Amino acid sequence: MPEPSDMSAQLDTELVAAARNGDAQAYEELVYRHRDKIYARAFSMVRNEEQALDLSQEAWIKAWQRLHQFHGDASFATWITRITINLSLDFLRKAKRQRAESVEALEESSGGIERLLPVVNPNPTARLERVELRAKIDQAMETLSEGHRTVLILHEFEELPYKEIAERVGCSIGTVMSRLFYARRRMATAMKELLREEDA
Repeated sequence: MPEPSDMSAQLDTELVAAARNGDAQAYEELVYRHRDKIYARAFSMVRNEEQALDLSQEAWIKAWQRLHQFHGDASFATWITRITINLSLDFLRKAKRQRAESVEALEESSGGIERLLPVVNPNPTARLERVELRAKIDQAMETLSEGHRTVLILHEFEELPYKEIAERVGCSIGTVMSRLFYARRRMATAMKELLREEDA
């Protein structure tokens, strides 16, 4: 078995091949190489540090279990990112259902939703996003709704076509285009405001 230092020079494809044959050390090298990107993608979608960590860890476990399904049609990084996105979308759908159920239960018990307060998650971008522009982009992303943010990430960062985005989020292509148009416009406005504050 090669030393860890030797593995750092190997290509992802070579590490995947070794991992398929049961080489856990090769898989650990893949995790080391891509863990920050995978965590960042999960966080960009769920906006919660602890949940993003759980989802990224779940993605690595699923990828290990499904390595035999990786055929090299795309890069390993793209493949594990897609797994992360799917897990994040599943989490968001489940959270949305739970919020709806909570609202219904509250309405039954109190007759209204006046006491239902929004959950505010801390922004841990300082840990991963060291570049000021990336931090500004992240702040601007916070101004988008969950639906608009998800469409923007899938199209702009993952470069998925409208049809695939529509299938993943469960809406029409027209809705995807509309959300994308709004998200881009809102992001541009938010970025201008943030940069104006910085110059002030």
